[in-house]
Amino acid sequence: MFGYLRERFSSHLRERSRRRARLVSKDGRCNIEFGNVEQSRFVFLIDIWTTILDLRWRYKMTIFISAFLGSWFLFGLLWYVVAYIHKDLPEFNPSINHTPCVENINGLTSAFLFSLETQVTIGYGFRCVTEQCATAIFLLIFQSILGVIINSFMCGAILAKISRSKNRAKTITFSKNAVISKRGGKLCLLIRVANLRKSLLIGSHIYGKLLKTTITPEGETIILDQVNIEFVVDAGNENLFFISPLTIYHIIDKNSPFFHMAAETLLQQDFELVVFLDGTVEATSATCQVRTSYIPEEVLWGYRFAPIVSKTKEGKYRVDFQNFSKTVAVETPHCAFCLYNEKEAKAKEKKGYDNPGFVLSEVSETSDTKM
Repeated sequence: MFGYLRERFSSHLRERSRRRARLVSKDGRCNIEFGNVEQSRFVFLIDIWTTILDLRWRYKMTIFISAFLGSWFLFGLLWYVVAYIHKDLPEFNPSINHTPCVENINGLTSAFLFSLETQVTIGYGFRCVTEQCATAIFLLIFQSILGVIINSFMCGAILAKISRSKNRAKTITFSKNAVISKRGGKLCLLIRVANLRKSLLIGSHIYGKLLKTTITPEGETIILDQVNIEFVVDAGNENLFFISPLTIYHIIDKNSPFFHMAAETLLQQDFELVVFLDGTVEATSATCQVRTSYIPEEVLWGYRFAPIVSKTKEGKYRVDFQNFSKTVAVETPHCAFCLYNEKEAKAKEKKGYDNPGFVLSEVSETSDTKM
């Protein structure tokens, strides 16, 4: 029992360390950390709009609530100071003919309520500014303008956060694994991608990057060296009709970085395949990018994807997402080099070759039978 738990725990640690080494997670988030940045963090405040949009919801809502409460309390103090200087508070025992700057401000609490009512324009009730105090009129104008700016910025930031095309990317999903099998007589790496909405992505384009550590002839070690991976579908990789799940594939030829890999050595490789899908959201005309990645353990050699699209008796096309990531084992060459050598051998068998040294001599027939 303890041996089983120890093995499970060690395998969990290995899997966790493997996930930490992944640059791009399965849901598209980048696992990278910037250290020793010389520039001051003040540069992020210059582009405050992008900084606010990139914040997580909990930090954004904290700033949202703090901005409103802080401005209400700050102007509440200012209204209290105006009432205190003008001696409008009950503690000064104003005369009956005394005209206050703001009617019915009796303390800090009532000043805070007046500040709240002024900034959100919900109605003053029996608290209002009089025309006898120019300081109060100026403070009223200043708070109203600042309140409109805060409302516009905060509401716009929340609306932009909700409508970001990054959220549309969550309805684009990739298969859990990539597979390697024959397609059209060629050895290919295949990945399945699906659009979970009926609205299309306009001008979609699919491509990939293979990230690996390489050593140059000069002895320099390059971590996360990027190699372009071309993905295509049967209709081409430009302007996809992305209404149903598509199977994209990369042809493993002599120019492919997978050409020298084999089924036996695949798990020994150290690479990460990052797949990108760029497109324009049909509803908002905003561009979005979907990302995912595959490590060697997630690439299955000798498998293909199970069928997913069928046609009902009523003539409707049905997509069964239960088979979206399901794979089926198929007969596949254990390396691309073997497949192309086999093709060349078969092609040579069909060809005839002339031998210049071969001479055909005619032999006359003789009969050994004597009559």
